[in-house]
Amino acid sequence: MTAFAPAPGAAPVGRQLLAQAGMEARLMLRNGEQLLLAVVIPVIVLVGAVRGAERVGLDVGGRPVDVLTPGVLALAVMSTAFTSLAIATGFERRYGVLKRLGTAPLSRTTLLGGKVLALLLVELVQFAVIGAVGVALGWSGPAGAGGALAVVAAALCGTAAFASLGMLLAGSLRAEATLAAANLVYLLLLAGGAVVLPADQYGGLGDVVRWLPSGALGEAVRAACDGALAIRDLVVLLGWTALGSALTVRTFKWE
Repeated sequence: MTAFAPAPGAAPVGRQLLAQAGMEARLMLRNGEQLLLAVVIPVIVLVGAVRGAERVGLDVGGRPVDVLTPGVLALAVMSTAFTSLAIATGFERRYGVLKRLGTAPLSRTTLLGGKVLALLLVELVQFAVIGAVGVALGWSGPAGAGGALAVVAAALCGTAAFASLGMLLAGSLRAEATLAAANLVYLLLLAGGAVVLPADQYGGLGDVVRWLPSGALGEAVRAACDGALAIRDLVVLLGWTALGSALTVRTFKWE
């Protein structure tokens, strides 16, 4: 009979990462406000925009459902990777959660990695729900396997860009200010950031809004659903990722 021999020590990094990501994803989906931002608002925007465009005869350069569904998928990425992440992290910072986690065996890199992986898990749920609603409205989905892979690339680049900006906001402002600023930016980009509607619907401002992370993400997802890889827009998103990450490293406060 082998004697019990305690073996204290931290779990492997991979297991820590998955455990943290699972916890973060559950917390996001259990929170009513986060669920509203993640699923309910995008679905309402999709159904309302498609039905409204059909009734008023709005010309969006194609069938409304084929143009608006990719835009709402992009909106879902923005709502989760930016607004939800910024608000949740801001209040975790206020209540000292980040400070305590930062002193645990879980490294800060693993903590941030868990947050990003949780975003991707939540986005999978969002894409499944929004895609199903889009199909019910008559959307045919991405154009083949190439289109699906292009959507994944656009979503990953968009998540990286908006997550870096969300962490920048959460790490430099008070929690209440983060809440107000994140919601305000979300509404402004929803209305005028070319995320749901194509950039060419903004007239002379179309070339300007495509340089915004919202415009680049919206154009990239729309192109991907048509089977194309929008290199320019992906590069713009990577540029925002680099800028947001550099500023976050310099300004983020853990408490």
